[in-house]
Amino acid sequence: MNIENTQSQMRKGVLEFCILSIIKREEAYPSDIIEEMKKANLNILEGTLYPLLTRLKNADLLSYRWVESTGGPPRKYFSLTEKGAEFYAALQSTWNELADAVHDLTQDKPADIPEPDNINQ
Repeated sequence: MNIENTQSQMRKGVLEFCILSIIKREEAYPSDIIEEMKKANLNILEGTLYPLLTRLKNADLLSYRWVESTGGPPRKYFSLTEKGAEFYAALQSTWNELADAVHDLTQDKPADIPEPDNINQ
């Protein structure tokens, strides 16, 4: 089995949640999202991010506004819509449940030691 493939699939599973988490804090420009993801060691390419942002916008989870730039073309800043905030809350609840379950399952636990029979009753 290829460990890199499994690791990639695990990261993809949380990618949307992480991106929405960044945007939830404050409206975000795509290159800022990429930079923040890199800082968290979750590298993402523009070719992955832009289609995801478009899909989230088309689902009415994100909105954007154009901001004029003195050093180039206008910039598109993304923010959560009300529907996006509700969606995020549901994802966060699911993440918390999942993280707790995975934590519980992956902890080393002492082997169950059978109780001695109480024959002196």
